[in-house]
Amino acid sequence: MFGIDIYLLEALINGLLLGGVLALLALGLNLIFGVIDVVWICYVELIMLGMYGMYFMYSVFHLPFVLAAVICIAGVGGLGMLLHILVIAPLLGAAPINQLLATGGVLFFLQSFATVAFGIDFRNLGIRLPVLEVSGMYISYARLLACGTALAGMVVVYLFLARTYTGAAIRAIAQDRQIMPLMGVDTRRIYLITSFIGGALAGLAACLLVLQYDIHPFIGLTFGPITFLICVLGGLGNMIGGFIAAFIFAEIISVSGLYLDLEWGYVFAFVFFIVMMFIRPRGLMARRS
Repeated sequence: MFGIDIYLLEALINGLLLGGVLALLALGLNLIFGVIDVVWICYVELIMLGMYGMYFMYSVFHLPFVLAAVICIAGVGGLGMLLHILVIAPLLGAAPINQLLATGGVLFFLQSFATVAFGIDFRNLGIRLPVLEVSGMYISYARLLACGTALAGMVVVYLFLARTYTGAAIRAIAQDRQIMPLMGVDTRRIYLITSFIGGALAGLAACLLVLQYDIHPFIGLTFGPITFLICVLGGLGNMIGGFIAAFIFAEIISVSGLYLDLEWGYVFAFVFFIVMMFIRPRGLMARRS
C-alpha cells in the first residue's frame, strides 16, 4: 500500500482504537478532578466491579447485553455517588495527601473484597466477536466497537457540559470553585452529579473492556497506572489534554509492541512520560509562564 509497511499501518490503526478507550478512562478521572479537586486513586476499581457486574448479569442471569450494560452504567454511576458521600465529602477540606490515602485505601479494600467474594479465577463473557480483514490487516470488531462507543460517550458528555444548565455549572465550578457558591450554585449537588457521571463513564468503560479482557480482582492494575499517566501528562483536570495524551500513549504502546513485546510498549510509554515531565512538568496543555 504505497510503500507503507502494512504491519506498521495495522499497529497505528490499533493504536487509534486503543486510544479511544484510554481517552474514555481519562475523561472520567479528569472530570472528577477538575470539578471536585480530588484524584480518585480507586477509579479503575470501579471499572473492575462493573466488569464483574456485566459477567454476572450476562453470563449468570442471562440478561441481554444491552440491558446489562445500561444497568452496569447506572449502577457504577451510583457507586461513584456513594464513594463521594462516604469517603470524598468528609475529606474535601483535608490535605491532598489525606485524600490520596483515603482513596488508595478504598482501592485496596475493593481489590480485597473482589478477591474474597469472587475468587482469583479469570472469567469472561464468552463472546467472540469476529475479526475484520482489510487489505491484509486484521482489526478486531471488539476494538472497533469499543472505540466507537467510547467516542460517542465522550460526545454525549461534551454536549451535556456545553448545552445544559447543570453542565454549565460543572464547567464554572471547574474554573472557580470558590466563587460559585456565592452565586447560588449548590456545590454539593454538582459534586454528586459529577461523581455520578464519572462513575457512569467507568461503567461504560467496563462494558467495553469486558469484551476484550478477562475479569479478575486485579484487572485495574492493567489500566490504572496508564490512566493516571495520561491524566498527568495531559494536565490533571484538563479533558482536552487527557484526550490528546491518551492517543499518544496508545500509539507508543501499539507501535512498540509491533517491533518488540507488548510489555516493552508500556516501558517506552513510561520513559516518554518521564522525559515529558522534564519538558512540560505541568502537562501538555499547561500554559508556559
